[in-house]
Amino acid sequence: MKNRLKVLRAERNWSQGDLAERLQVSRQSVNAIETGKYDPSLPLAFRIAKVFDLPIESIFEDEAA
Repeated sequence: MKNRLKVLRAERNWSQGDLAERLQVSRQSVNAIETGKYDPSLPLAFRIAKVFDLPIESIFEDEAA
């Protein structure tokens, strides 16, 4: 699953640690999501969308679509 997490985070000058703290996950989890090694659970995807105040579909994109 492709995502815009790294770009959105950079626009806010947040480190991976900053975002991880806001999401209550590890920095390694943020890195794994950004690099496409891990797809977030639905509850985590909703938290990510809430942190960025964006709809989920504007952050995540199904590569198969």
